[in-house]
Amino acid sequence: MKMEYERTLYPEIEPYETGMFDVGEGHSLYYERVGTPGAKPAVFLHGGPGGGMGPAHRRQWDPEKYDVLLFDQRGCGKSTPFAELEYNDTWRIVEDIERLRQMCGHEAWQVFGGSWGATLSLAYAQAYPERTTELVLRGVFLARQKELDWLYSYGASEIMAEAWDDFVSVIPENERGELIDAFYRKLTADDEATRLEAARAWSVWEGQVATLLPKPELVEDYADAAKALPMARISARFFREKFWLEENQLLRDVGKLKGIPGIIVQGRHDICTPPTSAWELKKAWPEVELWIVHDAGHSASETGIIDGLVRATDKLAG
Repeated sequence: MKMEYERTLYPEIEPYETGMFDVGEGHSLYYERVGTPGAKPAVFLHGGPGGGMGPAHRRQWDPEKYDVLLFDQRGCGKSTPFAELEYNDTWRIVEDIERLRQMCGHEAWQVFGGSWGATLSLAYAQAYPERTTELVLRGVFLARQKELDWLYSYGASEIMAEAWDDFVSVIPENERGELIDAFYRKLTADDEATRLEAARAWSVWEGQVATLLPKPELVEDYADAAKALPMARISARFFREKFWLEENQLLRDVGKLKGIPGIIVQGRHDICTPPTSAWELKKAWPEVELWIVHDAGHSASETGIIDGLVRATDKLAG
């Protein structure tokens, strides 16, 4: 049965403010503010690690009801230095979010993130629950070993078998037992061609598993060097370091979210971040609503996911 969806992204909107925000340690973050100054505050946390924001991300909130800050995380997008690994970790980014809140002059704000952005949203909200009014999460990723193993060892490889073979083909067979480490060596090699080959393979794999139905334009976009290099380098580094989180920390500390409302929009056929993590989070956090989109995968560009995210921000607009 074909699903019918009513919500679409809000019309194109230009930022009312842009700038670079110096967070120290040699890093400056590019940011945008959209919507209505003084309206309900929100912050957008993009995926990856190592992704970036784009114009479509501005359009997930009613611009008359929200005042939204979007930014490229350390090493991503227009932030500098490009694809930088030094002084780039989960808890530094959490503190960046808090500094940006203070820069905006907000007492607290809605925190919105998908995939790695959902991980970061949970980490920030658990560190600063008093600064978090609500959470909107897509494609929940709790940064546990079993979730990494699913995507980079055994699981997704059984569903996307031909894409998996293309992905691992850049790594010698005798190194595939520690695939993330093998990719990291290539992604940090002195030779630019080696880095780019590994980055494109990594990012194309991400693009191929992101949607329920094939979306060649998304895969092509992921393969672009300007996006592929920071995505692959930063992701591989974060994965090797286990995100600077204790195993199961975000689920263990979910009690810190008590009293904070939230909505999870989760694709039923999400190959990147299977629904089990969203369900475990829901069971541990009674305040959150879990909305399953039965004809969607992982990507925020899928019709049903868009419908859910816009419905969520509309509902929480007050």
